[in-house]
Amino acid sequence: MNEKAEWDSRVEAFWETFDDSKPQDMLAGMRALVEERPEGDARALAEWGGVHDALDLSAQAVEPYRRALDAGLGLEEQHQVTLQLASTLRNLGFVDESIGLLEQLDAPELGDAPAAFLALALHIAGRPNDALRTALTALAPHLPMYGRAASDYAAELAPDV
Repeated sequence: MNEKAEWDSRVEAFWETFDDSKPQDMLAGMRALVEERPEGDARALAEWGGVHDALDLSAQAVEPYRRALDAGLGLEEQHQVTLQLASTLRNLGFVDESIGLLEQLDAPELGDAPAAFLALALHIAGRPNDALRTALTALAPHLPMYGRAASDYAAELAPDV
């Protein structure tokens, strides 16, 4: 196993045993992992942001997420971090930026997760019809019956202004 794969395995193990009731231990554990990587390592920055997010320290997650995206992640990791950043921004009250990121996110490997978070952001932004349309459109293909009806009802919702 190469060094990067071994590090990835230890990061995965960290998350499997993550315990938000021990925030200082979790920060120290992730800090130790991050410090093993070169300065500015995109994946390490993403994980550092993620541990802050998971500990409800959202304000401290934004910069590492942005730096990870700037440093160059693989496409799937870029999509995941973009979704995490958008969710964090929504939680911090930067709803318009969150919506912008989510509306541009084309990440089929994440399934309907971007649509779910976009619906939340649209709702918080006071755009209930847009939020409901987004949620129904994402949900419709998964309904064993009435999927077409759900799609039709979503299309009938007037856009919020």
